[in-house]
Amino acid sequence: MSDGVDGAAHTVTQQVPVVTVTASDTEQGVELSWTAELLPGGLIRQRTTLRNLPAGNLPTGDLEVGKVELGFPLPALATEILTTTGHHLRERSPQRQPLTEGRFEKVSMAGRPGFDASLLLSVGEPGFGFEHGEVYSVHVGWSGNSVLSAERQPYTTGLIGGGEVLLGGEATLARGETYTTPWLYGSYGDGLNEVAARFHDYVRSCHPDLAVKPRPVILNTWEAVYFDHDYDTLKALADKAGDSGVERFVVDDGWFGSRRDSTSGLGDWQIAQDVWPDGPKSLKALADYVHGKGMEFGLWFEPEMVNPDSDLFRRHPEWVMQAGARLPELQRHQLVLDLTNPDASDYVFDAMSAILSRNAIDYVKWDHNRDLLEAGTNQYGGRAAVHEQTVAYYRLLDRLRGAFPNVQWESCASGGGRIDLGVVEHVSRFWTSDMTDALSRQRIQRWTVQSIAPEYLGAHVSAPTSHQTGRTYTLAFRAATAVFFGFGIEWDIRQASDDDLRQLSEWIAWYKEQRRLLHSGRFFNVDINDGTVMAYGVAAEDGSQALLAHVQLDEPKHNRGVRVRVPGLVSDAEYSLRWAGPEPASAALEQLDPFGPLGRRTVTGAYLGLIGIRFPRCNPQTVRLVSVTRCQKEIPSM
Repeated sequence: MSDGVDGAAHTVTQQVPVVTVTASDTEQGVELSWTAELLPGGLIRQRTTLRNLPAGNLPTGDLEVGKVELGFPLPALATEILTTTGHHLRERSPQRQPLTEGRFEKVSMAGRPGFDASLLLSVGEPGFGFEHGEVYSVHVGWSGNSVLSAERQPYTTGLIGGGEVLLGGEATLARGETYTTPWLYGSYGDGLNEVAARFHDYVRSCHPDLAVKPRPVILNTWEAVYFDHDYDTLKALADKAGDSGVERFVVDDGWFGSRRDSTSGLGDWQIAQDVWPDGPKSLKALADYVHGKGMEFGLWFEPEMVNPDSDLFRRHPEWVMQAGARLPELQRHQLVLDLTNPDASDYVFDAMSAILSRNAIDYVKWDHNRDLLEAGTNQYGGRAAVHEQTVAYYRLLDRLRGAFPNVQWESCASGGGRIDLGVVEHVSRFWTSDMTDALSRQRIQRWTVQSIAPEYLGAHVSAPTSHQTGRTYTLAFRAATAVFFGFGIEWDIRQASDDDLRQLSEWIAWYKEQRRLLHSGRFFNVDINDGTVMAYGVAAEDGSQALLAHVQLDEPKHNRGVRVRVPGLVSDAEYSLRWAGPEPASAALEQLDPFGPLGRRTVTGAYLGLIGIRFPRCNPQTVRLVSVTRCQKEIPSM
């Protein structure tokens, strides 16, 4: 276990302030080394390394590490807890409760953060929101089992913290060996927006090359064709994508082995010859065709999993994770491949390398569709191995990244099942949720962006009628829901009308015009005392401009409308406001000036930050976009 979590490759190159404290118990032969770092944007992280000293006095010579949890102190005013919960297709639903005497825990025990994971545990003064209230937040940067906690005892100050949850035998250290905890990240803010800004600065620093390269518009084929793959179908889809302005075409599950549905073929990472025969209709020919259309080409893998109905499992049934002789319960017809086994890891590396090198792949969507139940390793008689599996995942991913430095990587786990600051150092995009219904996505994205910068979160325009809920929305609502994030398409646009394709092209073109601001500015949410309305936006770092979204989710109980504040502007500068986006806010024009929400008036940054813009009640499931621009010359306010 000497590698601990150091199998994770850290790509951050900036010099950061570091404090390290080392203490030892010479009688027991145990050494502890604690490190804290101040990261870009003001985020603080800490971790600890335990070492079983070579000359210790432990009776057996081994040191069993059961639990190491780190923490940050809380002031007395912090008495309200905010976490999130959820399930597949409804990740990150907020919940609040008081911090009383005792201990609160939010545990993830699925071998990954999971759908009910709380990316942040926040504790603050009662009623804290996005724009107000002292608040403290923590996050465990780890893709395996973990715990977040808050506690206050009668004789102690309050604490928030967390760490990895170790199963029995996962961290048994022989003399000289070490165990290193995951990083525990901590943030403070006057409101959750300030907390989020600190996390976003760090996330963006992990991949500095992406700050100068625009995030491409993606079309992913899953909801367009599911497993129905063939050259002519996907070529026709690529034609529509290229004509609409798409920049990256990603072929999802179904291109390999016997994978015509979810029951077989997983683990057989060889191109299915019955679907993609060699010659003019091969997978390589499709990749070349996509490149010829000026788009990048991406491919889906699920490297950590295997179907029992696969050639790989029939050859090596001993390569799956299991706690004993029996196989674990199936989830999605699949088992977990034991990547702690070097032979299994080498097989995946070699198979994926063959595909990536022969087919000019620019992008990999890396999926993970089941929990790690009974996650033992056959190398040690079924001993628990979630920790080592997580380290092996990082190591395999970094090995592939090193071999293919021009490939970009996305983390998907049935959508949002593995989103954390451990994996963000290895990937540059997350599939936020398998829920692509725009109304549901508004809520999911609202809380995911609290810890992950918006451009890292995939958000796609889906079919007019949602495949998950059956609800139908306008293209304007679906596109406006996705456009602040990693914008893309999850829709069979071969079936789209000419008018829909025209609108889609306009949204893509508008996104390309705005993405420099969207993916570099300060993202903010707005506190509104109306559950039927959301508002959020992005402000440029220098306060020169902002883009604001007012989202009417449902019909309100009143007819007063709401006021939406815009933070991050220069207080004494003058700003003009204009309706933005391909589709003007036509539904609001009877009550508001068609020029903009304030007509041709200008207002100061202080006015917008303190008083804000009034929006009347709008139709449900509509979005109003507003561009806020600093005036070049001071214009007298009306």
